[in-house]
Amino acid sequence: MSQEDTFLSHLVELRDRLLRSIISVLVVFAPLAYFRNDLYTWLAQPMLAKLPMGSHMIATEVTTPFFVPMKVAAMVAFVIALPYILYQAWAFIAPGLYANEKKLVMPLVVASYFLFLGGMAFAYFVVFPLAFHFIVHVAPTGVEVMTDIDKYLSFVLHMFLAFGVTFEVPIVVVLLVRTGIVTVEKLQHIRPYVVVGCFVTGAILTPPDMISQFMLAIPLWLLYEVGVFVARFVRPQPTAEDDDEVDDYATLADKTEGSGD
Repeated sequence: MSQEDTFLSHLVELRDRLLRSIISVLVVFAPLAYFRNDLYTWLAQPMLAKLPMGSHMIATEVTTPFFVPMKVAAMVAFVIALPYILYQAWAFIAPGLYANEKKLVMPLVVASYFLFLGGMAFAYFVVFPLAFHFIVHVAPTGVEVMTDIDKYLSFVLHMFLAFGVTFEVPIVVVLLVRTGIVTVEKLQHIRPYVVVGCFVTGAILTPPDMISQFMLAIPLWLLYEVGVFVARFVRPQPTAEDDDEVDDYATLADKTEGSGD
């Protein structure tokens, strides 16, 4: 088979796996669309629970009451179908990986999925109630908080993405160490700078209240420490060639010292 035929076969396989991924999302989305309003109510519950008695959310656009819940249903469908999508991506790249790479990639893919879900769950169950309580109670006297449902969805998606990506820090740390880009000792050495970076990241990605900033910065730091701990067990082991190079360097150093004497 020529290189052109091989390239075309890869394109065909990529197309098929993309179609399967899209179809999987549509299959999950179809029944969820019927429960779109219930899904949005569940998503909005942290905000609704903190609004004063009698307050509610509003829709400022004509089509918003229909399209916003549909977006929520599509988001939930994508999250549910994501394991199958990741499997399709894995099946596409697996033939080009070495055996040791396969052993490492698959656990990292599975762990990254659950870590992302963990970040979203942390934002929903821990950060949102505290942040919305703060936002509602700092409103000036005479100002009633009535959030637009589309604006609320944008805010929630932003926070889900921020915390989901944040919870991927252990995966990034493990990969950096496993590929030899950095060492565990180097990661420990730069810890003070990482802590400062965590709080800067929290200030950039979260609303301007201190609670949300700390609720992102502290887990980010702790997850970094988890990544450093796990990286100790996956760091590349020195090969025989590396040992020979160290021995040659030590021998050369001894000769240099002897000649100096």
